[in-house]
Amino acid sequence: MNTDYRKSLAGTDLEYFDTRAAVDAIQPGAYDKLPYTSRILAEQLVRRCEPEALTDSLKQLIERKRELDFPWYPARVVCHDILGQTALVDLAGLRDAIAEQGGDPAQVNPVVPTQLIVDHSLAVEHPGFEKDAFQKNRDVEERRNADRFHFINWTKTAFDNVDVIPPGNGIMHQINLEKMSPVVQVRDGVAFPDTCVGTDSHTPMVDALGVISVGVGGLEAENVMLGNPSMMRLPDIVGVELTGKLHPGITGTDLVLALTEFLRRERVVGAYLEFFGEGANSLSVGDRATIANMTPEYGATAGMFFIDNQTIDYLKLTGREDEQVALVETFAKETGLWADSFKNVEYERVLTFDMSTVGRNLAGPSNPHALLPVSELHNRGIAKAWEEKEGEMPDGAVIIAAITSCTNTSNPRNMIAAGLIARNANKLGLARKPWVKSSLAPGSKTVKMYLEEANLLPELQQLGFDVVAFACTTCNGMSGALDPKIQKEVIDRDLYATAVLSGNRNFDGRIHPYAKQAFLASPPLVVAYAIAGTMRFDIEKDALGYDQDGNAITLKDIWPSDEEIDAIVKASVKPEQFRQTYIPMFDVTNKDETKGNPLYDWRPMSTYIRRPPYWEGNMAKKRELKGMRPLAILPDNITTDHLSPSNAILLDSAAGAYLHKMGLPEEDFNSYATHRGDHLTAQRATLANPKLFNEMVKDEQGNVKQGSLARVEPEGKVMRMWEAIETYMERKQPLIVIAGADYGQGSSRDWAAKGVALAGVETIVAEGFERIHRTNLIGMGVMPLQFEEGTTRNTLGLDGTEIFDVEGEPAPRSTLTLVIHRQSGEVERVPVTCRLDTAEEVSVYSAGGILQKFAKEFMATAS
Repeated sequence: MNTDYRKSLAGTDLEYFDTRAAVDAIQPGAYDKLPYTSRILAEQLVRRCEPEALTDSLKQLIERKRELDFPWYPARVVCHDILGQTALVDLAGLRDAIAEQGGDPAQVNPVVPTQLIVDHSLAVEHPGFEKDAFQKNRDVEERRNADRFHFINWTKTAFDNVDVIPPGNGIMHQINLEKMSPVVQVRDGVAFPDTCVGTDSHTPMVDALGVISVGVGGLEAENVMLGNPSMMRLPDIVGVELTGKLHPGITGTDLVLALTEFLRRERVVGAYLEFFGEGANSLSVGDRATIANMTPEYGATAGMFFIDNQTIDYLKLTGREDEQVALVETFAKETGLWADSFKNVEYERVLTFDMSTVGRNLAGPSNPHALLPVSELHNRGIAKAWEEKEGEMPDGAVIIAAITSCTNTSNPRNMIAAGLIARNANKLGLARKPWVKSSLAPGSKTVKMYLEEANLLPELQQLGFDVVAFACTTCNGMSGALDPKIQKEVIDRDLYATAVLSGNRNFDGRIHPYAKQAFLASPPLVVAYAIAGTMRFDIEKDALGYDQDGNAITLKDIWPSDEEIDAIVKASVKPEQFRQTYIPMFDVTNKDETKGNPLYDWRPMSTYIRRPPYWEGNMAKKRELKGMRPLAILPDNITTDHLSPSNAILLDSAAGAYLHKMGLPEEDFNSYATHRGDHLTAQRATLANPKLFNEMVKDEQGNVKQGSLARVEPEGKVMRMWEAIETYMERKQPLIVIAGADYGQGSSRDWAAKGVALAGVETIVAEGFERIHRTNLIGMGVMPLQFEEGTTRNTLGLDGTEIFDVEGEPAPRSTLTLVIHRQSGEVERVPVTCRLDTAEEVSVYSAGGILQKFAKEFMATAS
């Protein structure tokens, strides 16, 4: 630790590191020009770096250079149970591997405090209009996930520095926002900014509090857990000035959907955004959190807001201790992290967004950045005339209406607005359409408390929106089964069926297998669409129903005023609700300190938890990057849902056939996500999305066929993707995947990289990569290569009959050569960029992946 700049923090008995003095010693006056992100990164360098390395690292920040790697040491790691569990399964497997080499497995522990929240395991099998839906769903969750929860319970006593929040308590991001982040940490008498990484792409939600918090893949999280810094170069830091103010009746959801489209268009992929200006100052932390939560949807790494009075008010509202709230304000003002300390900040790029331009919005039909203003429903062909037939569901039937996801349920204004819409609809005799599966799944128990306080929960219950869970449900594809009669009608009539949810993701095939398209909406709009019952509906103008006198009731007749919403929020949302929720949840006095067995007793017949194979077979050999055949040639915008879907497993899928063979009843197949601790099940999800377009597979007319399909070469035989993978694995055939732009968008799931790695894919060549997925590929020993500008799979005329080699020595951003051996005998050599961006990434790749690198270093140290 560098003690040169350690000073006393006025008004406290704590110390801090004077980053301003360290920066200004190199270049006088430089600190005031630094963005918020740079000031936080500089602080941890001053606190953690050795003096001889400090100056060069700080110069990178001051001079806005991106030539050298520098370390980032996040203060903590947060995980949901899917990626968090798989990360701990990996560590349990690592313990086994080290024990077999004569090492002490008990020494393999997270070094950085790690919090695992079980929030991704519950499916809405029982909807919000069913009696006791909450407990019934919890019972199903416990039954289906017994193996997983057995393993998670073992981790609590087997590993040091792991805390577990059990199921039924909320969503990790909302709990992080409302409780886990102290904003300012204190350790060993030193105060410093809270920072964290999380195994979910929506971890930046707590950026709303001024906390650098970024989503990473499970593999990168494992690296941080084990005490290694996350090596980085100065990111692009973009200032986003918010001007104007929202019009009456426009929600934070409407704002973020408009911002998401705007920022995607402005190409902020990988950047750290800092929101400022009068518009940002006026936003509540609830609205800021909605914007920060959607960071991956606009492609950025972080969505930061400054610490200000709104932050302090929120910390008080959510029941933080008075001493902690005072520390946050004192520390932020003393260290130049308070909002008014950024008058002279200089950004390399500034974007401006006028909030007064925002109207009522949806996003869809299949991407969160596909803005759909409700004023455009007719022009876009969404709302159009349809013939109503008695006893039949309409065209565009909304089969799922879900108030779900931390994105919007963390915002009290949104939730109160939904309750008021329900109240007003009930007064006028409106009702949910019978084919709509409705649900309310808040990310925190506090939501139920303040809805009860406001007497609005009964109103939501009357419309079928009772609480079904405190978990990530429909947004994560855990929407549960449909009523069999409704499902049959959807199938028999090939009905255009849809879903409306207050979530952050609506990718094809994600929300429900029988919802052909999905639309994101604010919670009050979700209620309105449950009443409308179809997307073929102009939600602003068409009649939701008729009053006793035959007058049409439209949305404006049930939409509450901003003044009423704000008054009820002020009266009903109270600090004691948050204390009542979180004090017992985080009560350390009730934790079992008994140390468990350092090695897990693997259950051989489990389809949920299995010893991982990353130190044997295909994964143990060196990647030669020679003689590779393409497994798939893919278009632009391939998401991690395409690469490894998370939704329900169907019997006719490869994973479904395997689970059936293992004796699991179809009703308990659960989701792909929940089986990711068992590689034998999870492998079968590789490229298993039914919405996939593999350009190697075409029909007789030459059109690309949709589905989880592959063409095995050299035979040219088309088969299911998993069967092709099995065929190539038996042949020990090295593979390559060719893709377009923005490869790997979406969730941070490591299985999008693990699946292809286990299949034998040695490199992905794409026009561009999303940040988290690229690091996951490297963590699994898969080489990411990027076509140079102007070169694509199309300009090269690739058809899948080719064989590929890669030549050259990997180095950060070096130029390698992709050698294409065509079926005609022609050989073409194409320059590609090695997307190992740092020396640390080269080191990880060269070792075969993160886990292999750690095992080698651990045993070298032990010997």
